Amino acid sequence: MNYIIAEDEKPTAERLLKLISKIAPELNHLATFDSVSSSVKWLKANKHPDLAFFDIQLADGISFEIFEQVDIEFPVIFTTAFNEYAIKAFKVNSIDYLLKPIDEKELSQAIQKFQKGFAQKPQALSNDAIAKALSMLTNTYKTRFVVKVGEHIRMIPVEEIALFFSSEKYTFIRTIAGRDYGIDQSLDQLSNLLNPNDFFRVSRKHIVALSAIKDIIAYSGSRLKVKLSVATDEDVLVSREKVAEFKGWLDR
Repeated sequence: MNYIIAEDEKPTAERLLKLISKIAPELNHLATFDSVSSSVKWLKANKHPDLAFFDIQLADGISFEIFEQVDIEFPVIFTTAFNEYAIKAFKVNSIDYLLKPIDEKELSQAIQKFQKGFAQKPQALSNDAIAKALSMLTNTYKTRFVVKVGEHIRMIPVEEIALFFSSEKYTFIRTIAGRDYGIDQSLDQLSNLLNPNDFFRVSRKHIVALSAIKDIIAYSGSRLKVKLSVATDEDVLVSREKVAEFKGWLDR
């Protein structure tokens, strides 16, 4: 039987691989990934494994996002540093969890459970279940984004971000320095990944950073225009239905 690992901490991934090889040498390791995007890319291009080990927090997001992009028809054992309370939301999906640091005995029990007949199609993770878990995992707000710049990989801390915006079906970061970077997440996904104390989705096309707001002006149609510390290609408007919520967010 084949398995994959999604874990963005190299020492943890290496230790997990070593433990699995010791506990169940008959299992065949296919690949290890450190991000949602690399996991999704591989799963879309290759025959799926019999089992997977997914860390909840990956380099570019939450591993639950993999379920949104790929039809997962194999059992998954999640590894996580979050407490048991936070992961109870997914117990109903008959998926195992291992708390970090991973205990060899618990890992062995999880693998035995899989080998004794757990190797069947798991229940699908509904959008409601994913949203519930993301809201419970309050410590999973992203602190940085990994972007590609030519042949280089750069990390952008959220403190350097003034705006997220969508354009022609793509999502971009605009930093306080005025530079734009494309990212893989949609604005819908970002709404769950960003700290709501620091970011607000003012419209279908824009998520603004509180630290970047310089002025707010009354606009036609009971809307508001948000002036930011960076130039924007178009007006950043608070939609009519979000005005009251936006004012409440400002007044926290």
